[in-house]
Amino acid sequence: MPTSYSQTAQLQEKRAKYVPKGVSNGNLNFVKAAKGATVTDIDNREWIDFAGAIGTLNVGHSHPKVTAAVKSQVEKFLHPGFNVMMYEGYINLAEKLCQITPGDFEKQAIFFNSGAEAVENAIKIARRYTNRPAVVSFVRGYHGRTNLTMGMTSKVKPYKFGFGPFAPEIYQAPFPYMYHKPAGMTDEEYVDQVIRDFEDFFIATVAPEMVACIVMEPVQGEGGFVIPPKKFVQAVKQFCESHGIVFVADEIQTGFGRTGKLFAIEHFDVIPDLITVSKSLAAGLPLSGVVGKTDILNVADPGELGGTYAGSPVACAAALAVIDIVAEENLAAKAEIIGQAIEAKLQTLRTRHDFIGDIRRLGAMVACEIVEGQGNKKPNKIKTAQITKFANENGLLLLSAGLKSNVIRFLAPLVITDEELATGLAILEKAFE
Repeated sequence: MPTSYSQTAQLQEKRAKYVPKGVSNGNLNFVKAAKGATVTDIDNREWIDFAGAIGTLNVGHSHPKVTAAVKSQVEKFLHPGFNVMMYEGYINLAEKLCQITPGDFEKQAIFFNSGAEAVENAIKIARRYTNRPAVVSFVRGYHGRTNLTMGMTSKVKPYKFGFGPFAPEIYQAPFPYMYHKPAGMTDEEYVDQVIRDFEDFFIATVAPEMVACIVMEPVQGEGGFVIPPKKFVQAVKQFCESHGIVFVADEIQTGFGRTGKLFAIEHFDVIPDLITVSKSLAAGLPLSGVVGKTDILNVADPGELGGTYAGSPVACAAALAVIDIVAEENLAAKAEIIGQAIEAKLQTLRTRHDFIGDIRRLGAMVACEIVEGQGNKKPNKIKTAQITKFANENGLLLLSAGLKSNVIRFLAPLVITDEELATGLAILEKAFE
């Protein structure tokens, strides 16, 4: 589908004039309306959404229960500022998150605006709690675009290039990538080697007694939906326990049913000390949070945490609706069904296209790696870009990922209908031709 209709073309010109080019756009059209997993543009063309605003729309676009909750809150008040005068929605959401997150211990929750802000505050809290300076993330990790979180992020271009210097005492530890394990190694041998490399990292790079927290995505998002083995995640958690390090699970992209469980960390039989949440938490409204052990979160004194817009009452209302929807509509179970359907299509396509390498998923967090050939696994960034370009010009919102930009990722809303899913997969098939 061309993007040269008059109204679209006029807006594209204004966008180029008034909005910096540093803000990228995967699709060059403009939204008029959206419902469920279908987006309608201003020229009345429909798009099946396999991007979900980068994992923000597990309950879909404009879910009626979310819009009703938002409308009700807007009619009451918009924003007194929680630091100025409290409101019930903030307290109720904190209570709900403490109830549904993993861990049978006393918990508290605090809210912010963006995922990066949640990560920054988890680090602030961990540093205050441990009285240590260092922070460890992982190779291929992504945690945000602020100065601190850029330092935690692996990919230099486009996220970090020219934006330094970055905050000190930030380190990136080894993380397993099963598809690219060395030739001749079994899976078990490779995982054991990465665990040894992880432990050696704290001999060669930073002493564990200097580390406040280790921040891990249970599934690496921007890194290419890389799923670590359970043994590795458990080894990291055990290392944290042995050295008094706060273990932070970054569930910003993986949370709220996306992986077939409410939180992805549940797949690994590990209970984090702190969890960061955002994206699908409020169905697209700006809201993030840190949830976890009371003895850690409660270490800061009054006035040391918060923010002007942190925990917006409108966003809190949306989030409370989201949590109900995820439970009532059993979206975690539906994620597995959606993921199976996408994986099955990719496996079929793989028999026809040698450039499809690894296919991996956890629930409906699905990815396929595009390579030069299944024999050599060399990343094929050009083919990946061709696939996403075709999709975004022909009725399918589709994103790439990966340190080398050669991964197609799927983040369809978990409320997607069978018809929407079939339509999207049909377009995907054409994109791979």
